[in-house]
Amino acid sequence: MTVNVDPAEIIKFSELAHRWWDPASDFKPLHDINPLRLGYLDRTAGLQGKTVLDVGCGGGILAESMAHLGAHVTGIDLSGQALKVAQLHSLESGIAPEYQYASAEDFARERPRQFDVVTCMELLEHVPDPASTVRACATLAKPGGHVFFSTINRNLKSYLFAVIGAEYILRMLPRGTHRYDKFVKPSELSAFCRLADLEVRAVIGMTYNPLTAQYALGTDTDVNYILHCTL
Repeated sequence: MTVNVDPAEIIKFSELAHRWWDPASDFKPLHDINPLRLGYLDRTAGLQGKTVLDVGCGGGILAESMAHLGAHVTGIDLSGQALKVAQLHSLESGIAPEYQYASAEDFARERPRQFDVVTCMELLEHVPDPASTVRACATLAKPGGHVFFSTINRNLKSYLFAVIGAEYILRMLPRGTHRYDKFVKPSELSAFCRLADLEVRAVIGMTYNPLTAQYALGTDTDVNYILHCTL
């Protein structure tokens, strides 16, 4: 297996795996932003009937939601515990994406050019080599296919909001969830995409209002953002 993984990250998320589907748990932010992400993906790529790969699917929150809209979804991850949780929940819900234990790089060698849509959400800031993940996602997409990345910008504001605010003040996430030096600027991610022969179509921000506890999509990419590409 190609190694583009931080073992400490796998351990961290595996230890929390049993809480993936608890909307009041450490994964509450993922549950809260999922409708926004799902709506944007569907409006942009039209998920119904599409073959979709969710890279770093975790417990399957997004993968299962896309399958519910009629997509043929495969989810891959390197946390066996998270995949077991995803599989169990799919049995309970009756919505069954295909889940596999695999890295993006190895899956790209096995199934190149097979997916209409590739999503890689909240993963790039947790891998040692985000450019490698981007290249793998590009390889997995069909010609003309859509590729989506979401991650965290790297600047003072993102440090204050995503680390100090979210982990220490509001306690929306466990302390140590993110490392500031692993955050990826939109300009850096765009460069990775161009080197992988992906055409950047849009960069959209995702913001959180602590007063209303509401998330929204917009033009502010200072902290969280989604980048949309096509092959």
